[in-house]
Amino acid sequence: MLKIFKTILICIVSFIIMGLSVLYGFSSFFAPNNMDEALIPDAASQFYDITGNPIYTTLSEERRIPVTIDKIPKHTQLAFIAIEDNRFYEHGGIDYRGTLRALFSTLSGGEVQGGSTITQQLAKNAFLTQERTIIRKIKEAFIAKELEHKYTKDEILSMYLNQIYFGQGAYGIEAASMYYFGKHVQDLDIAESATLAAIPKSPNYFNPFENPQESKKRQELVIDQMVKYGFINESQAETAKAEKLSLMTSHKKNDDPRSYFFDMISQKVIDELGADALYKGGLKIYTTLDSDMQKAAEESLGYLPNYYTDDGGLTQPQVALVAVDPHTGYIKAMIGGRGQDKFNRATLAVRQPGSAFKPFVYLTAMQNGFTPASVIEDKEEEFAPGWTPQNSDLKWHGKVSLRTALTRSLNVPTIKLAREVGVDKIVANAEKMGITTLVDSGPYADTNLAMALGGLSKGVNPLEMAAAYAVLADSGNYHKPIALLKIVDRDGKVLYEAEPSSKKVIDAVAAYMTVHMMEDVLVSGTAGGMGIGRPAAGKTGTTDTFIDAWFVGFTPDLCTAVWVGDDNNSPMNGMYGSGAPLSIWHDFMIKALASTPKSSFINPGVNIPSEPKIEQDDDKKDKDKDKTKDAKQKEQKADDKKQSDSSAKNTGTAPAKRSMKERVQDLIGEPVVSNKPTPSK
Repeated sequence: MLKIFKTILICIVSFIIMGLSVLYGFSSFFAPNNMDEALIPDAASQFYDITGNPIYTTLSEERRIPVTIDKIPKHTQLAFIAIEDNRFYEHGGIDYRGTLRALFSTLSGGEVQGGSTITQQLAKNAFLTQERTIIRKIKEAFIAKELEHKYTKDEILSMYLNQIYFGQGAYGIEAASMYYFGKHVQDLDIAESATLAAIPKSPNYFNPFENPQESKKRQELVIDQMVKYGFINESQAETAKAEKLSLMTSHKKNDDPRSYFFDMISQKVIDELGADALYKGGLKIYTTLDSDMQKAAEESLGYLPNYYTDDGGLTQPQVALVAVDPHTGYIKAMIGGRGQDKFNRATLAVRQPGSAFKPFVYLTAMQNGFTPASVIEDKEEEFAPGWTPQNSDLKWHGKVSLRTALTRSLNVPTIKLAREVGVDKIVANAEKMGITTLVDSGPYADTNLAMALGGLSKGVNPLEMAAAYAVLADSGNYHKPIALLKIVDRDGKVLYEAEPSSKKVIDAVAAYMTVHMMEDVLVSGTAGGMGIGRPAAGKTGTTDTFIDAWFVGFTPDLCTAVWVGDDNNSPMNGMYGSGAPLSIWHDFMIKALASTPKSSFINPGVNIPSEPKIEQDDDKKDKDKDKTKDAKQKEQKADDKKQSDSSAKNTGTAPAKRSMKERVQDLIGEPVVSNKPTPSK
């Protein structure tokens, strides 16, 4: 009997030895040839602002941000080991007891069980499907042995923590940390680490957003396991269990105004490198966005009114804001709408600019011999059959300077000026300054006088308007707008780098004279009283039917275009550019430039003539009448004087002494008061 027992024992031991030999000898046969490459996980890409701070992670089927093991706190590592594989540092990749238990359950007809080690889970996630079959478990074991043979324990743990799924599209510990807690993995404490370690067993069921009670129960189980295996003490455990977690909820909102900027950048990356690179390549994408300015832009939307919700569920009116650096073309802030859709109105909406287009007319006049002090007449005129435009105040102001005409946004003087300097030149200037939506030829060409008032065949978009006005701010230099600076792959290799494009397109003297006039818009013009405490210039714009309203303004350091309008082309309750657009611009610019030193626009050496003393035709007629009256009065006074002198001689009395003022008035008549144009309301 003993002999039979010994024989059976020897057979069992031999079987075990043979089995181990097979595992070690043939594990490489089951492992993929490209194991090293396959273990590099797909990774989401991260966006960085102008200061190098991460601001966004691409949303895709897999959102993953790989990190090295030294970035993962020890207590975070131990939380996963405690709940998933407490013998991780002791076994060689396979927990035989757990595996045999799972196999026995399966062979006996019971539920297919787990029992996988961290190494086996890595093998499954990296190389195999999620099917629960014996064949897959066998393959998993062989691949796990090969992993243990090729990599250290820390390398395996690092790969595992960067592979596992945490729900909500978050793959890997860093993506999960950012998604659930809004912090990098190195900043996780014990309670947060245990919460994340609780999720992979069932990402939906143990999700703290979706099932907070069950998430809390499993978190406490993880903490208890950490105590059990000596990873933390009782005091640390009690503190961790009592901690009130601060979950990151802002990402769940659908109205992030930054989404328009991120989508624009994403499309640019796809154009350059393809979609796989963006969503799987783990790229580092460096942008021009200034986070402080972007925040100021979002806060300024408090001045945007809510009129109604349209059939598409969008609140009207909508808004666009884009701010660029006049010296570089860098896009520092962007809002393409209320965040309720994907349509970026800052770059894609082509809308009528109204009077915001007038500066192109006056700039062209400055290039063609006019000055801010040049005089033009504002009176009724039919410029085409049936087209007799009026001013917004429904008044005529007679002769006015170009400065007055621009700052008060008078229509007829602007049309006359366009006719005199040539519409072709105006359109050419606008195109040189970056406006690409103008129509040069054909029956719908913009080379007509209506263009002077912003009546365009297509329209303009806010980004190009901001870039065009920035030409004035930078002494006639055009800088092509840039939002994407650089793309770097996960190995640090630069895959793309922006090439700035700038050129001189407008004479500095003409640009400065135009700016000098536009500064008065914020002092005594259509935006009067809305200065920002530093040199600034700008122009309002309103379409006839109040569908579009603009304010585009700038300082030497920042140029911002604001558009407010109805997507469905419905009138906006009499909204002018001096309403919500100006208020948004004003609030944004003050906050955005709070830390920027004040500076003045550069004068290239031009002397701006002072405003002329303008004598209106009606004044001249009145003055001629006054002169006739004065002449008769002088003649009468002379007769009276003769009689007085004669009387004095006869009576011996001297004539009364007259003042200097009276004698001067006898010579030049009564002073004439200048009749200045009536200020617009």
